[in-house]
Amino acid sequence: MLQKFGFTQYESQVFEALTASKEPMSATTIVKYSQVPKSKVYEVLQRLGEKGLILTSFSERKKLYTALPLETTIEKLTAEFEANVEEMRNKQISVPNSDERVWTLQNDESIQALIKERLQKAEKEILITGWNDELFHLIPLLEDKKRQGVKVELLSVGELKTGNLHAHVLLPDEKHEALERHKLIIVDHEEILFAGVEQENFQGIHTSSKPMVKFFSEFFYHDVALTEITKKYHDILMADEDIKEILMKLRY
Repeated sequence: MLQKFGFTQYESQVFEALTASKEPMSATTIVKYSQVPKSKVYEVLQRLGEKGLILTSFSERKKLYTALPLETTIEKLTAEFEANVEEMRNKQISVPNSDERVWTLQNDESIQALIKERLQKAEKEILITGWNDELFHLIPLLEDKKRQGVKVELLSVGELKTGNLHAHVLLPDEKHEALERHKLIIVDHEEILFAGVEQENFQGIHTSSKPMVKFFSEFFYHDVALTEITKKYHDILMADEDIKEILMKLRY
């Protein structure tokens, strides 16, 4: 009977035996009429009690059991079923983003459009780096995201008016050998978009791959650290030709 409602076979057998009896039954009697093993009957009775389908009492030190009236049981199971259906109907189900693929993108206008679209969807944090002449038009959007409570950290190559944003500015030296034009955004620790120049045109990649996101996050802070260290100890570092030569070869 109850198996159709997700109950076990033993639970169904015990409930049927109790429902068929006009008198309360002891565990020994239940074993006899339900065919449930004695070693299991108390466990089954406890589960039925926890589910609210049986009543218990004592008579002359003997514990007795009786089933909830059948109509009451039907109403109870119907109400629970309808409540579960309603919960399922209202439950917001989403599949976690597990796309580990790396997508490539050409054309600078398309890359810029995708950067703006991903920045607009940021909810927790934005890390962004690039050259000043390509970042300045994003400042109003970044300031708006900051007002919304999104943490924004920016690294600009070249002077840039960044308002009240948390910004780092790298002033490139004319002797930098590996300072190439690039742009990078990392959104909510979940996705990155990186673009660099290849054959005089920007080529970009976009991915939610966790290892790639971790790598480029470390890449971002590596650049920030070098920028701040170089700025703070510029005269000392530039006075040492060996260190200066190394710094000029770093990509940033």
